[in-house]
Amino acid sequence: MTSAQNVQLENLKQCCARLYESDFARMLLGDSFHPGGERLTERLGTLLRLNVQSRVLDIASGKGTSALFLAERFGCQVIGIDYGEQNVEQANARAAQKGLDARASFQVGDAERLPFADSSFDAIICECAFCTFPDKSAAATEFARVLRPGGFVGISDLTRGHVLPPELDGLLAWISCIADAQPVQIYVEQLEAAGLQIKLSESHDEALLEMVRQVRTRLLGAEIMIGLKKLDLPGVDFAQAKQLAQAAQSAVQQGTLGYVSICATKC
Repeated sequence: MTSAQNVQLENLKQCCARLYESDFARMLLGDSFHPGGERLTERLGTLLRLNVQSRVLDIASGKGTSALFLAERFGCQVIGIDYGEQNVEQANARAAQKGLDARASFQVGDAERLPFADSSFDAIICECAFCTFPDKSAAATEFARVLRPGGFVGISDLTRGHVLPPELDGLLAWISCIADAQPVQIYVEQLEAAGLQIKLSESHDEALLEMVRQVRTRLLGAEIMIGLKKLDLPGVDFAQAKQLAQAAQSAVQQGTLGYVSICATKC
């Protein structure tokens, strides 16, 4: 890969991180930036067999919602990494506020170059983020490297058919976790190529459809609030955002776009 390509990929990661740190993203998605919220996070925790002895890595941990939930629900120790410095600061502050800072901590990190030793974790969780990694094979290899033998990886992510409508292409779609989503089989192949054995794959399309509907409703509400001068979101292209949300809803209903949970283990 050339230096120019490396710079382009780093810029893309930074752009994604800034979007997910923004007030606009929080307004549209709430505290949980993935379909299914805590319900699907708990499902992944169960599949990963988490308990009080588990040491867990949450990759692309955002503001810490899932990591803190897992620490509280299963009593495990969780380390979260995220590309956004602001997300990491807020996640550590939330851990302290909840009295969970002894079991949950957060640091800046890149999924494609994890800052941990081999076999450091009993389990890895990655929600609605794997599809945004520019080099998914490198990320999968890193997952396997830092996971102990017998440990589990759980990812939940968007899936797509081989061809997406043109409305779901481009930078906005990419940073909305759509443009580089892959068919389930591609995720499976990438995990298997990294040395992980697939144990389970579950479809959760209904959770994605519900989230897209909520986003459409919140976009309308935000537009009304701006019209009443009770909200200020400079630079937001509501026409483009609404077009993307509508196209996403149609794609889910037609089976072109979906959401899946995959559990794998390291033999």
